[in-house]
Amino acid sequence: MIGVLMYDSVSTEGHKISYIYNDIASSIIKYGGTIVPIYINDYDSALNLIDKCDGVIIQGGDTFNDKHLRIVNYLYDENIPTLGICLGMQMMGVLFNGKLGNIDNHKSNLNYVHEVNIDKKSLLYKIIKEDKIMVNSRHKNYLISTDLDMVAFSDVCEAIESKKRVFFLGLEWHPESMIAYDRVANIIFEYFIEGCIYGFK
Repeated sequence: MIGVLMYDSVSTEGHKISYIYNDIASSIIKYGGTIVPIYINDYDSALNLIDKCDGVIIQGGDTFNDKHLRIVNYLYDENIPTLGICLGMQMMGVLFNGKLGNIDNHKSNLNYVHEVNIDKKSLLYKIIKEDKIMVNSRHKNYLISTDLDMVAFSDVCEAIESKKRVFFLGLEWHPESMIAYDRVANIIFEYFIEGCIYGFK
């Protein structure tokens, strides 16, 4: 049971909607997970659903607010396995005294955009067993600082994690959009989903 925090938007017909990206959903399903949409505007109901989940993904998006941060704080406090992607990583970082900056040259639709260097002492390195990888990139903000461990870099921070939790990892790029062609993206989702199902080692 993999929870996914949903974001609010408006459909082309003007209807209010909450959404999960198809790439996130298909990546969860590929490795045996069941998707649990988490509607964050009802905090108590969101927590009830999260408590039934084996792990949670904080997907990418455009903006976040205090409701999102309260949920992320709950995930951390309850030691619920959490994978944050792009905006999700930024939320995780901000929650722990993080500061964000703006960036213009990290938005691209290319499959590979730049290299990322990974700390060999990190959980991320343990998962993928590589200290240099190529990633995609489509974000307008970046994490300048945080009290979490900053463990991967290009010209900005690309990954954060907490060694105090079973799995609390944030990635600035979008591995879910690389599943069709990238080995590392598949390793990350396989490790996370299988860890949620069978336990992390």
